Amino acid sequence: MTDVARAAGVSAQTVSRTLRDSPNVNAETRRRVLTAVEQLKYRYNGAPRLLSSGRSFTLGLVLLQAGGYYSRSGVTAGVEAAAGQAGYSVSIATIAELDTALMEKSLLKLSDQGVDGIIIAVPLISVTQRMEDITRDIPTVTVDGSRTTGARVLGIDQHEAGRAATQHLLDLGHRQVWHVAGPDEWIEARQRRQGWQECLATAGIDAPPALEGDWSPESGYRLGQVLAMIPEVTAVFVASDEMAFGVIKALRERGRSVPQDVSIVSVDDIELASYCHPPLTTVRQDFYRSGAAAVALLLDTHAEGESLTPATLIVRESTAAARTH
Repeated sequence: MTDVARAAGVSAQTVSRTLRDSPNVNAETRRRVLTAVEQLKYRYNGAPRLLSSGRSFTLGLVLLQAGGYYSRSGVTAGVEAAAGQAGYSVSIATIAELDTALMEKSLLKLSDQGVDGIIIAVPLISVTQRMEDITRDIPTVTVDGSRTTGARVLGIDQHEAGRAATQHLLDLGHRQVWHVAGPDEWIEARQRRQGWQECLATAGIDAPPALEGDWSPESGYRLGQVLAMIPEVTAVFVASDEMAFGVIKALRERGRSVPQDVSIVSVDDIELASYCHPPLTTVRQDFYRSGAAAVALLLDTHAEGESLTPATLIVRESTAAARTH
């Protein structure tokens, strides 16, 4: 930094302010400093900042390698954007499957890196004492509804998402609603299933067996072939948009049109949901905003407990009133 200051004819403090994008540096000075940085191939070394502040200015993010392209990319983009604006970098740890040992290993990796906070974007199936210790010592936010004792929770009300989707189909006159569920080890999938079951029970309807997929369009297609062979199926609540794409393809191939024969409601509202045929009726989840909000919650030292937003149903053309026979 001293070399850059000498080349630009300014103080080291001015170089520091310029590289931190401080507004208290005029345009000409900023130009000279950045020119010197480029000429000297200067790269910022964060070690002194870490030593002087006791902070790494790095946030950890735990993701599952599978689980939906849109959820991974959206959450990651939101976290990185919000973290960058707050002066933090992001260290990402991915796990191949929902395994306690792999989760523990990822949290230990982030802890060893000295991250200032952790965002967990995968469900915690079971929690070990070591995981409890790490998330108690390091501020932690989960974005899927699961939690350790010390973690704070951010997300939409998944139970309400399942209830709202099911009620929409009942309000259209359908006498039964079938369900293509996500993997049971995901807390979101369990909560959406519970909302579906309780909505049907309130209406005095016995829920049919749920068909469990793995969030992929392939699993939706496979289960859609099963549903297409059941003549009385007129309405299906699918736990994700990507699985819904597969369900719709299978129904069409078997001669069942959507929504004329079968109405479909799903969850996520990914970008393709409004462009598929027919456009999907779905419960909105904003993955980018969730990632950004997780950073804000993590850096808010006064926030506690849960922060759940209401489910928002987006009605499009994949649902229609039940036919009268």
